[in-house]
Amino acid sequence: MILKKLTLPELLKNSCSQFKNNLSLNFVQSGNRTYQDLYKDVLSLANHLLTLGIQKGDKVAILSANMPNWGITQFAIAQIGAISVPILPGFSSTEIQNILEHAEVKVIFVSKLLYKLVAPIKTDFLEHKILMNNFASIPEGYEAEAIEKLEPAIALNNQTPLPEITIEEEDTASIIYTSGTTGFSKGVELTHKNLVWNARQCSTIQPVGEKDRFLSILPLAHTYENTLGLLLPLLFGAQIFYLDRVPTPKLLVPAMQKIRPTVILSVPLVIEKIYKTQIVPRFNSSAMMRTLHKFAPTRKILNRLAGKKLMKTFGGELVFFGIGGSKLDPIVERFLHEAKFPYAIGYGLTETAPMSAGSNPSATFLQGVGPVMEGVSMKINEPDHKGEGEIWIKGPHVMKGYYKKPELTQEVMTPDGWFKTGDLGFFDTKGRLSIRGRIKTMILGASGENIYPEEIESIINNFRFVNESLVVESKGKLVAMVHFNMEELEKQYQKLKTQAGNYKAHLNEMIEEQKKELFEYVNSRVNNFSKLQLVMIQSEPFEKTPTQKIKRFLYNNIQV
Repeated sequence: MILKKLTLPELLKNSCSQFKNNLSLNFVQSGNRTYQDLYKDVLSLANHLLTLGIQKGDKVAILSANMPNWGITQFAIAQIGAISVPILPGFSSTEIQNILEHAEVKVIFVSKLLYKLVAPIKTDFLEHKILMNNFASIPEGYEAEAIEKLEPAIALNNQTPLPEITIEEEDTASIIYTSGTTGFSKGVELTHKNLVWNARQCSTIQPVGEKDRFLSILPLAHTYENTLGLLLPLLFGAQIFYLDRVPTPKLLVPAMQKIRPTVILSVPLVIEKIYKTQIVPRFNSSAMMRTLHKFAPTRKILNRLAGKKLMKTFGGELVFFGIGGSKLDPIVERFLHEAKFPYAIGYGLTETAPMSAGSNPSATFLQGVGPVMEGVSMKINEPDHKGEGEIWIKGPHVMKGYYKKPELTQEVMTPDGWFKTGDLGFFDTKGRLSIRGRIKTMILGASGENIYPEEIESIINNFRFVNESLVVESKGKLVAMVHFNMEELEKQYQKLKTQAGNYKAHLNEMIEEQKKELFEYVNSRVNNFSKLQLVMIQSEPFEKTPTQKIKRFLYNNIQV
């Protein structure tokens, strides 16, 4: 794909001219918007932003569930040289207010279900609130309960040519506030070139064409979905479909049967849940099945059969199921690999727009990422005797910096342009990248050994009845905080209710038994210096970031 300039307006202009009759952004349930229609919608909304007084460099926020209007809004903002500020739906009202103030946002587009978070917010800069679902202007002080009643105020039929606005590759296109596990959101400044170059380079890993159908299920406010799930398919004339409600399994299955997606981007949590709820029960359906699944030759046959059924569930035409965001459970990955399911692992960060390394389904390998993406420079800084160290990245996709935080930018950027990721990794003899964990979460053992809690957690999370876990160090002890699936535990022990007055005692006894079993299960599967000293019950789900990562900083000071 040859573009005169690596900017979002140039990407849109080129694609809407070349693929004008192809379907572009639509709901699964309805819609037939073409690329030509998309361009008209973007031009109309851009003209409306100009009438509101928005100029080049002004910030416009987007807080919305995924929908076609999300992409229309992002491109309309870019058309006039303004800067989009995507906000993850999981942020609290206080966090949203802080972002709007810090970024000096003048306009916010917000969807119906999220308006209640924005309704009370006022800042010195915020001038307009617009309903994303139908582009209705939201009056000042408008009640959240009445949001359904608002009528559209922006007609998408204003084709007035836009004034000449020079937009350069190095201009800021987006400021994305990360939902880090350290407790502090940073505004990552990404340029037009960062985003468009990264989207284009992703096609060197997995080619995309006009016949591809993307099903978008991850938040578009996250750069992973935005670059790979919006910009990449638009570059090559592919179709993108959105669900009009929260993507539950009940809604996803008929949607996939209808559009038969060729590409889906996901996080480990999604496929791990499918494996635990749909695949594992089949293998545990009888004593014979459990026995057959324990032995490698028969396990591989059973996994392959299950994989064929899973492919049918996904519509039967899937060629790329991308997984990124965090480490994939090794047992789940082994199943996907043996099932010949077309999964692929990618590595990147918001600060790298995001992709930096990865492979397509034909080249995946267990618990690894893959080669460095074409055009990206990557090295392991000061590797230890095993070749492990911090991953440093350089390339046209590396951010401009943290917005209004030059001191933080200097901490992670070297004078010669290397970005310090904070991730620990290594290259194998074939030059393929694998990730060990985060530097900040690594625990130093009593004899100086590096302990990676994420690796222990993946083992814990594969234990029956475990929902999630967190491994921390406290007073020299390695402690596992475990959140059990109490609903499933209680189902297994319903018969105890017949023993009047003893049910609660039996349930507590059963939990203690599970703790003991888990303790032995984990310690038989880790090296000597990664063995647990204690298992603690986490009664409530862990607090998480909007991207569903546990906020580790909240649990660093537990007392044992």
